[in-house]
Amino acid sequence: MSDSRLPAHLEIGAIRRLIEAQGGFASVLFKGERDAGTIMLLTIENGTSAQLYERMPQMDGSRQWTLSLPKGIETYKEFSEYCRKRHASDPDLWVLEADIADPARFIESLSALS
Repeated sequence: MSDSRLPAHLEIGAIRRLIEAQGGFASVLFKGERDAGTIMLLTIENGTSAQLYERMPQMDGSRQWTLSLPKGIETYKEFSEYCRKRHASDPDLWVLEADIADPARFIESLSALS
């Protein structure tokens, strides 16, 4: 079975361009495996309301954006610690931070592209 996913580095680049095209700012916090790394997206709106999403495989083979920390992130330290632990257990992990207006809508638009 062949995997038709975009290589992770290309997907990260496309997400960054979408964010910037909508007037937001994006920064890669952790670089993972170039072709098949897992992608997590920290969304922030005007420096507040942080949420962490991850592309998770579904039973039908698709991958959907899912909220990884449902309670939200209270502090940047909490987020950093969570990412360090995840990266230690999965060095292929990519983490992209995005400060963008209406993050929930942005995630919905990403899901529609999948």
